[in-house]
Amino acid sequence: MFSIHQLRTFLEVARAGTVHGAAEKLVVSQPAVSSALAGLQRELGVELVARQGRGITITPAGREVERDGRRVLALLGEIERRAHSTMPGSGRLLLATVTTAAEHLLAIMLGGFRAQVPQVEADLEVANRERVWDALTHWEADIALAGRPPQDRDFRTLATSPNELVVVASPEEALRVGALGEATWLVRERGSGTRVATEELFATLDIAPPRLTIGSNGAIRECLRVSLGISLLSRDAIVRELSEGALVIVPTPATPISRPWHLVASGERELSSAANRFVEYAISASSFSRVP
Repeated sequence: MFSIHQLRTFLEVARAGTVHGAAEKLVVSQPAVSSALAGLQRELGVELVARQGRGITITPAGREVERDGRRVLALLGEIERRAHSTMPGSGRLLLATVTTAAEHLLAIMLGGFRAQVPQVEADLEVANRERVWDALTHWEADIALAGRPPQDRDFRTLATSPNELVVVASPEEALRVGALGEATWLVRERGSGTRVATEELFATLDIAPPRLTIGSNGAIRECLRVSLGISLLSRDAIVRELSEGALVIVPTPATPISRPWHLVASGERELSSAANRFVEYAISASSFSRVP
């Protein structure tokens, strides 16, 4: 029978794409990683990886093991969490959220929630939307906070909160903006929900403008301040800048765009008591409304 150590090592190899990368992450030697990987393949009787140049590729059998293995580790963690949750007021909450929501929505919510139930531990992963939905799919998060969830997965939306996307620029840049297709657009990296919405806006407006990819909302805001271009951002992300006049809204025929925030759980699992308490707090103490 294979061990949890072997499974964990394989999952890290699959994530890193190399034995070297997995060894660095696990803080062990490369021979130790290779030995654990070989042992797992021997126990299962299938090849999980194949050499490809200096790296490796995951075989179809390996992908199956990766998918179920991630859930196995998540369930092991849940056993421990549920055991501790029997203690009054205790528990552990695993949250995954996109950057914008983390910076301008979830931080305040978590602060209020923790003030009410300080015994509940909260682990927060901040990532792009692809990683957020991936974590929820593989049970590595109890609840995800992001935009509209993908329709091809077994998810259930628990509550939603209003969110608008608007085109913004510095006051000086806004005066110079002529045709929207000629302005330089500051866009998020691929995998970001805001990037997807921006590309949908380009299609709606039938434009193909020059663009500059920037990896965070904070960096985009600073670039906007110095008039490097215009951008589509959540209004939640620029409340202060708009109130101070550092940024202004640039009207377009297709904005504002409604992109409500969604609190989402897996449809394949029951919520833990800690997760249920967080959802109830979000509905009672913030702008979220329950979805029937």
